[in-house]
Amino acid sequence: MDFSLFYFANNDTEQQDSYRLLLEGARFADDHGFTAVWTPERHFHAFGGLYPNPAVTGAAVAAVTKRVAVRAGSVVAPLHHPMRIAEEWSVVDNLSNGRAGVAIASGWHAADFALRPENYETRKSALMDTIDTIRRLWRRESIELVDGAGESVSLKVFPPPVQPELPVWLTTGGSPATFELAGRHGLGVLTHLLGQEVGTLAQRIAEYRAAFQEHQGDGGRAHVAVMLHTFVGTDREAVRETVREPFSRYLASSFDLLVKAAEAAGADGAAMMRELKKVSEEDRRFLVAQAFDRYFETSGMFGTVEECMATLKQLADAGVDEVACLVDFGVATDQVVDGFQHLARLHDTWRAHTGR
Repeated sequence: MDFSLFYFANNDTEQQDSYRLLLEGARFADDHGFTAVWTPERHFHAFGGLYPNPAVTGAAVAAVTKRVAVRAGSVVAPLHHPMRIAEEWSVVDNLSNGRAGVAIASGWHAADFALRPENYETRKSALMDTIDTIRRLWRRESIELVDGAGESVSLKVFPPPVQPELPVWLTTGGSPATFELAGRHGLGVLTHLLGQEVGTLAQRIAEYRAAFQEHQGDGGRAHVAVMLHTFVGTDREAVRETVREPFSRYLASSFDLLVKAAEAAGADGAAMMRELKKVSEEDRRFLVAQAFDRYFETSGMFGTVEECMATLKQLADAGVDEVACLVDFGVATDQVVDGFQHLARLHDTWRAHTGR
């Protein structure tokens, strides 16, 4: 099972050197045999707000690394013209000498679609057409577009990418249909454990691999990457106390995002808004505390090397190919960087245990 780093910061306080952890983590991943560094696309909110464009942060990662793959986790495809996605990631592919890859998401937060409101209603139904166009452009095929004078023009992507094929994942929160769709179209899957248990994930992965085999045969490579909030140390209770306050703040920020999503959904979100408005500040603190305990125990990778090895075994048995360690959920940068030594030991221990 591969290891990678994943970033999705909650930028709720202004600070200097906001991207130091990204760049130091990228160098760490490059030096310690990790597979990839993923950065997301988020807009208009502190939750993930350091990353409005993964091609920009990907270019920065490419510039300070030599080996590790540089990936988007994820590009929200309906917010962009497919030509722009292909162009930007071809630049990253050239800067990294062929290390670019992208996970593609349909998007879910209505406020994000202030960038392209006309695409909100069709964000799911048009997704595979967009992915197909990006892949064709990557292969140096031309597509027909209409220029400013109203004329039809045949256009290719420049600069030409280094890789003949762009590695693509489909992002899902656990929908069986999305797993099956990814398999049918020969895509990887990027997912998480926030809302699905490992047993459920194992079933989804089995269905994905069956669809992949049926439609792709031996062509391509089925690949499942799972994002996990991660902090490794020498004492479980010390780790718990280190991450409790920042991770609880992180969870509270995601709650605020749900409120904004319900507001933006108008009539469709009215029922959710009514329920959310019933939640008092005291109840909200209780819910966040409950969520912290649940995620700490079952949905993240927290604790000692030995304890995290058990988590890795569960995931490997479920069919996971890559664990993407989300490290920037609010713990102080110096503490995260200091903790990389333990994450490296976990990586090396897993390799020694499994031989891969």
